[in-house]
Amino acid sequence: MTQSPTPDAGGYTTVSTRTAYENPWTRVREDIIIRPNGKKGLYGVVERGDFVVVLPLWDGPDGPRVTLIRQYRYPIGKRMWELPMGMWEHRPDATPEDVARGELREETGLLAEHMREAGLLYQGAGYTTQKGRAYLATGLRQGPHQREETEEDITCHVVTLKEMEAMIVDGRITCMVTIAAFGLIRARGWI
Repeated sequence: MTQSPTPDAGGYTTVSTRTAYENPWTRVREDIIIRPNGKKGLYGVVERGDFVVVLPLWDGPDGPRVTLIRQYRYPIGKRMWELPMGMWEHRPDATPEDVARGELREETGLLAEHMREAGLLYQGAGYTTQKGRAYLATGLRQGPHQREETEEDITCHVVTLKEMEAMIVDGRITCMVTIAAFGLIRARGWI
């Protein structure tokens, strides 16, 4: 049975949907659709929970500094430079700010006096429903990290803000969430 398009469905109609794969973190569904041109099609959609990404900003003697992490990313087979980020699939009731503070502490051991929300990001709207919020963390103090078993390979590195920007420009930082969060916070004039 064909469903009517919703007012903001872009002219697409979902004919049917089925779950193709599911685990505690990810669900993949296949939708049979009718495109705006009337032709039938198949759309694969990855459903994931909301995430946060945090830019931890320090005052340094040579200007502002940022704590970056490096971790191995299995799907691409290499270590990446990133801002601390994550999601709490086990705490769906947590506020985004609680998750941001928790992920920052978990991955880096940093505690933030101030957490400012910079805005909303969609990770890959062409294939996933996942969205996240970017934060700027300031008034930092160092404590012990609380990494999960899957995060034991994370290392923390403090770099100048200028060096982070150079790492984006020269391709050392290629994580799109990190680059987008940096750009959003910079566009707000916070860095």
